[in-house]
Amino acid sequence: MMHLTSILTIVLVACATLSAQLNQLAVAAGFKYFGTAVDNPGLNSQAYMNIASNKNEFGQVTPANVQKWDSTERSQGQFSYANGDAVTSKARQASQLLRCHTLVWHSQLPSWVNNINGRDAMTRVLQTHIQNVAGHYKGQCYAWDVVNEALEDSGTYRNSPMYRALGKDFIPLAFQAAAAADPDAKLYYNDHNIENPGAKYNEALNIVRSIKAAGARVDGVGLQAHFIVGQTPSLTNLKTVLTGFAALVDEVAYTELDIRHPRLPASDSDRQQQSRDCQTVAQACLDTPKCIGITVWDFADQYYWVPQTFPGQGDACLGNSNLQKKPAYTGLVNLFTSAAAYATHDIDKCYHSSSTTLSRSTSTTSPPAPEATQTRYGQCGGSNHLGPTRCAAGSSCTVLNPWYHQCL
Repeated sequence: MMHLTSILTIVLVACATLSAQLNQLAVAAGFKYFGTAVDNPGLNSQAYMNIASNKNEFGQVTPANVQKWDSTERSQGQFSYANGDAVTSKARQASQLLRCHTLVWHSQLPSWVNNINGRDAMTRVLQTHIQNVAGHYKGQCYAWDVVNEALEDSGTYRNSPMYRALGKDFIPLAFQAAAAADPDAKLYYNDHNIENPGAKYNEALNIVRSIKAAGARVDGVGLQAHFIVGQTPSLTNLKTVLTGFAALVDEVAYTELDIRHPRLPASDSDRQQQSRDCQTVAQACLDTPKCIGITVWDFADQYYWVPQTFPGQGDACLGNSNLQKKPAYTGLVNLFTSAAAYATHDIDKCYHSSSTTLSRSTSTTSPPAPEATQTRYGQCGGSNHLGPTRCAAGSSCTVLNPWYHQCL
């Protein structure tokens, strides 16, 4: 059995900018991927794309907006894929998985869809749209978010044009059409505010059951995980919900993770709380066998959606507008490093931003040298921790949870 020496932890927290490692570590810890959403404005920034297209950092990409209905079929029967292809082609070139998003949603609909009346007419519209869009990307998408946000937060159905014309039947109909158009893609129901037990979670379970009862295929449930710092669900609640969905489908995932500050500017303690919240979400996924990965809803604040929707709030990403990583990023790196060591008890190598291979120890019992000191924000203890346990001057080892202690 072989373990990394204490240099691993030190190097992991030393880099000042986002570096190529997060997806590598998440996969080593047991995930299928750690991914990010990418929107077209980011394509114009080489510095941004150097990170977004680095598979070591992000093994999966979700086109944030450009596969939605108002982008792909703005006029009825006239399809356009240029913007979507701009994102998907970059991901394919980087050998990243694609989570394609989304075929049916009540928002970002072109106005003509609202004018479709009657069951037969809406059925034709839905089937035509899905056949064309999913068909265009056939074989490219690991997964499709087939239906997005069908429910109000109360657990009732949204009064969308699809629901008005077809009732609840629009959902299995969409899944049937998606399965026919892209048979190898995993088909997901995706929603927000279903991460806690409650009425909306219960109705989302019923949606999955109804899809299966109709004879359609549903492979997964995506939990968006748009949270607020300090208000993230507890680890117990997160795991309860993941387990509930996992009992019905083959896989679950966090598909749009961001944790925004309700007030800006954020303080140091706010940023530490954001880091703890991110780790709680990641731990819930690690603890759930069918949870295959996490997608952040962009990785840098410069292209982030929250300030336009919730003025005065934001800074929810792992990196800031200058692509500098935050404590939330470092916390995830350290959590995945610890989880990977616990899962495998053998990490042969790890890379920092310059791809330098780190040394490893062949001893199964040797503890870190007594004089080893962990840097501020680095891991200093927790389940299976093998690195330094003493913190640098000005910080102390703080127990955040049983598996992760941090120098704060």
